[in-house]
Amino acid sequence: MKITLVGTGYVGLVSGTCLAETGINVECVDTDSRKIENLNRGIIPIYEPGLAPMIKRNVDAGRLNFSTNLKDSVKESQAVLIAVGTPPDEDGSADLKYVLAVAEDIGRYMTDYLLVITKSTVPIGTAEKVRNKIKEALAERGANIEFDVASNPEFLKEGDAVNDCMKPDRIIVGADSDRAFRIIEKLYKPFVLNGHPVIYMDIPSAEMTKYAANAILATKISFINDMANLCERVGADINMVRRGIGSDSRIGNKFIYAGLGYGGSCFPKDVKAIIKTASEYDYDLKVMKAVDEVNERQKESIYHKLINHFDNNIKGKKIGIWGLSFKPNTDDMREAPSLTLIQRFLENGAEVTAYDPAAMEEARRRLGDKITYSEDSYGALVDADALVLVTEWNEFRNPNWTVINKLMKTKVVFDGRNIYEREILEQSGFKYYGIGR
Repeated sequence: MKITLVGTGYVGLVSGTCLAETGINVECVDTDSRKIENLNRGIIPIYEPGLAPMIKRNVDAGRLNFSTNLKDSVKESQAVLIAVGTPPDEDGSADLKYVLAVAEDIGRYMTDYLLVITKSTVPIGTAEKVRNKIKEALAERGANIEFDVASNPEFLKEGDAVNDCMKPDRIIVGADSDRAFRIIEKLYKPFVLNGHPVIYMDIPSAEMTKYAANAILATKISFINDMANLCERVGADINMVRRGIGSDSRIGNKFIYAGLGYGGSCFPKDVKAIIKTASEYDYDLKVMKAVDEVNERQKESIYHKLINHFDNNIKGKKIGIWGLSFKPNTDDMREAPSLTLIQRFLENGAEVTAYDPAAMEEARRRLGDKITYSEDSYGALVDADALVLVTEWNEFRNPNWTVINKLMKTKVVFDGRNIYEREILEQSGFKYYGIGR
């Protein structure tokens, strides 16, 4: 079986590689010729544990190829998966220009029956727009070629995407023809044999499932952060509260860790997109609006603690930041809380020195020379007036506080992920601030 996967971003590269791992011949196509050249040379554009060796293994086996030639790739494929970006538009809606451009190209190039699968996160109704765009392109050619459109949203967690792809909780498939279902059944047969469920449904329901899943996870994060802020005021400890509510099987213990809010390429964009979709159908998603508002506010929570600690004057203060990516095990800084905090610190005259195990290059691209970059975690704390823990990378979990005590000018720690124990830090001579504690 040969498939084409359009887009070599996060979703496309991981999905294409994992499908090749099951024995399918996959050609990943992208318009970015430099990215394709780098991939053919073994240079991977994203940091994702386990991905690089899997790419190499499947390229060496001849199952995985990279190309800029969609025209030839489409002619040889049974299915084309669209996995291009859907960035947020100015009004919060998902921008579908890249998805629809691919659909138009497919209509121009296809020569035989083809199943077109939307894998990008797209609003409800996108599959029909894709279908219409392909029909228009075929009509311009005067071609009468059968095709189907299906929805197969991804559910990958950055930092654990390869494992999620190979061992999915579920595979969601929306289609409206038996022929499409049969092709998808063949595509995912190895996963079914390994006990991973494929859930079939209509296309709008599949598109909605993706947004609803991200919406409820984002809601849990904003909920626990709201509770954490209340805990501080009433004298409770959110870590204890989390353990208490997480033991209830109806609630569960995932996504209820208080912190600096969610970031990345999915939750912020998808929450805004589903709010926009609801407004287009004359419905007010009040809960999701609150989720978005709480999250934006939460990103600044450590800033307010820090500025209050220094009596509203941080001009000239040196702040050491640990963690820049929006979560561990990725170099992704899209919508990262670190960006919000750094901006606020700089606006108030502070100096920032930062370290992240994977996101330093991305930080330099985004921030330039606005901050100082350290080669290691301890280097970021030399003569620092404060340590701000933003991303809970494993290497930050058990630092040598004796060494840090000697490095820092002012002994104060702002723990944005609640990974440290107040008692231990206070015994080591530090002032400690957490979230909801």
